[in-house]
Amino acid sequence: MSEQHVVDAAPPAGGGPAPRRILRDETLLVLALSLGASGVSALISFIGALTRPAALKQQAATLNGSYAPGRPWLDLAWQLFGIATALVPVALVAHLLLREGGWARMLPGSLSRGGAEAGSAVGSGAGAGAGAGAWAAVGTAGSAAGSAPGARGLRVLGFDRTRPWPDLGRGALVAAGIGSAGLVFYLVARASGFNLTVVPESLPDVWWKYPVLILSAIQNSVLEEVIVVGYLLRRLDQLGWSARSSLAASAVLRGSYHLYQGIGGFIGNMVMGVVFVWLYRRWGRVGPLVVAHALLDIVAFVGYGLLAGKVGWLPTV
Repeated sequence: MSEQHVVDAAPPAGGGPAPRRILRDETLLVLALSLGASGVSALISFIGALTRPAALKQQAATLNGSYAPGRPWLDLAWQLFGIATALVPVALVAHLLLREGGWARMLPGSLSRGGAEAGSAVGSGAGAGAGAGAWAAVGTAGSAAGSAPGARGLRVLGFDRTRPWPDLGRGALVAAGIGSAGLVFYLVARASGFNLTVVPESLPDVWWKYPVLILSAIQNSVLEEVIVVGYLLRRLDQLGWSARSSLAASAVLRGSYHLYQGIGGFIGNMVMGVVFVWLYRRWGRVGPLVVAHALLDIVAFVGYGLLAGKVGWLPTV
């Protein structure tokens, strides 16, 4: 008898952990392994910047730096290692989402129906996060033939490679709107003394510099949008949080792990988080957000590498 048949034939006894507790603990563990830990690290870094004698705008926050100066091949190995390992939480989330179909079958009937009804209410009221059913939808998505398990898990969040063009178009429009406003906000925040000088890259001028910057941008966008929007909103919906509370939690989390840039980085990214949550609720897809975030970071990283020191309005250290 296969493991799946054993699970289906023997649902857990009523004395086991409640589904709400399982989801709560799972969410906390995922955040502790990813962007929640980054938020704590950013807070410590910001405290360190505040306690230095230099003003914030005289200090630098480097986003993409060298791991092995003067040793380009070793540096490249570290860069690729960092990008790959940063995406492990995304694979974990895809795995957990894929397993939801199995969890629904393991639950007592009343709990399973309640979860599906809650998911349907959120999906119809807000247009996205939990989809058509908080538990059952993943089982349906997971049965799609011809796609990898991770892809099937992420399809629940609207991260679907079969619909690239709408995502690209929407993402480009979002990036154009947020990018221009974000740059102005950063320049004002830095000039006002609320922000460090953000240095998007300080990599050596070698052949792999721009490919690595593009990969880094894509990694940032996939990690952040899958976890802080798609996954987190889905879990908070399933835990019974209101739409406003889950929006606030997602936006504050996004701002928290940018706090190493200063107060401006925190506020600017929190506002961006509000916009992204609203768009996700409206579209029910994380794909456009990944595209928008990737384009924003690619322009920032590559643009800085090409223009730093050549245009007067671009701050350098």
